Amino acid sequence: MAISQAMCTSFKVGILGGDFDFSSGTAQTFKIALYTSSASLDAATTAYSATNEVVGTGYTAGGNTLTISTNPTSSGTTAYLDFADTTWSAATITARGALIYLSGGSNPAVAVLDFGSDKTSTAGDFTIQFPTADASNAIIRIA
Repeated sequence: MAISQAMCTSFKVGILGGDFDFSSGTAQTFKIALYTSSASLDAATTAYSATNEVVGTGYTAGGNTLTISTNPTSSGTTAYLDFADTTWSAATITARGALIYLSGGSNPAVAVLDFGSDKTSTAGDFTIQFPTADASNAIIRIA
């Protein structure tokens, strides 16, 4: 089992098919779920699954709802958007990676995050800090 950071291939197809809307005022809800090192997530991941999802105090299956902090924009030839950092408060959990997905319907996958190693919080905050919102670093970029 392994977690490999990637923009999901099914997401790329969904973008071209108009299945995702990241614009402000959209009714779509994006979430982020945390996973243990036993999870198998990569570019071939197509949807959220509870298999090998983190279990612990302060964490609810399905993860946190994300807030778009930078609406879709561009710089040069790269389009990008970003999410606000998200925190599980007073959490006792260990996670190796995460999945960003569209909540609803078949819960289609957007991107897999690989933390590089297990990250743990013990009765404290577990925070995912998204990178700088620009064409070189934003969490969702299309070049």
